[in-house]
This record gives sequence, C-alpha cells and structure tokens, in this order.
Amino acid sequence: MTDVTLASAKAHLSELVSRVAQGDSVRITRRGKPIAQLSQVAPPRAPIDLDGLRALTDTMPVQTETAAVTIRSMRDGERY
Repeated sequence: MTDVTLASAKAHLSELVSRVAQGDSVRITRRGKPIAQLSQVAPPRAPIDLDGLRALTDTMPVQTETAAVTIRSMRDGERY
C-alpha cells in the first residue's frame, strides 16, 4: 500500500486511479495521519442461472429423514 499526501492526491488523482485499477491500494494522509483509502472495486458477481440450478436439484434424491435425525445418527454412530 502506498501512502500519498492529500495535496499530492489532488494533483495526481488520475495517476492514482490508474494504479488502483492495476491492483495497488493507496492511502491518503493529512498531516501524516491516514484519512482515506483508494482500493479496487470487487467485480460484479455473475447472476445465478435459476434454470440450471433447478435442473441440478431436480436430479437429487429426496431426503427421507430430517436433518436432526441425520446429525444425531452421525453423532451417535461409529464414525471413527
């Protein structure tokens, strides 16, 4: 992370934004104390394919016992 004074950030904002776009982080300081930070924005997440998800879950077998029963049998059974 690079530290930059507020005055320098004002003068070189375009350059700082370019550096941030390449993955660098920039901390802006005033009188030696950090006041702001520039960092890259996370890319937007891809939307969920509902039809694909439905097709996947339709192929899964239906559970015949509840989750509580499954967990209890795992806890009480011989796991080791």
